Amino acid sequence: MKKEKTLSTRGMVLCAMFTALIAIGAFLKIQIVIISPVPFTLQFLFTNLAGLLLGRRRGLIAVGLYIILGLAGVPIFSTGGGIDYIIRPTFGYILGFALGAWLAGLISERGPNSMKTYLTAGFANFAAVFALGLTYCYFISNYYLATPIGVRKLILTGFLYFVPVDVVFVIIGAVLAKRLRPLTQKTLPSA
Repeated sequence: MKKEKTLSTRGMVLCAMFTALIAIGAFLKIQIVIISPVPFTLQFLFTNLAGLLLGRRRGLIAVGLYIILGLAGVPIFSTGGGIDYIIRPTFGYILGFALGAWLAGLISERGPNSMKTYLTAGFANFAAVFALGLTYCYFISNYYLATPIGVRKLILTGFLYFVPVDVVFVIIGAVLAKRLRPLTQKTLPSA
């Protein structure tokens, strides 16, 4: 298959579709009180699928467009939108979605169409999102916003609460990618 230098119409449509799914996922909240007092959204699932199904380049474009639209003021982040989101402690997770989608796409492009590939890609995405999210939250809270948060509390509220559900999302993403990735590979030129 020939390499795509510019986005095809199909590629643009799929990127836009995943941007919309990520935005919708921000508002689909799941509350599981026995696991976490914090509601979960479907953003991670959709950003993971963007990388797994579209590849690193298109996955990054889909998530990047989501971030640009949110920062431009379109209220598509889970609590709104606007440039001031940059100084919110949770913005690092949003940036992590972009890095994670790229990483998941890279791994899924280079590996065979197997559960092992997609689980590896999904867990790499998971690690990227939380590494960037936790680091950003710690530094912006402690050094810019002057609302100190300790490492222990940060790990509990910014990571451990989310692990059970996000692990399930990694597995769901792998199952869906195993079924759907061959279709996207047939439809789209390689990135």
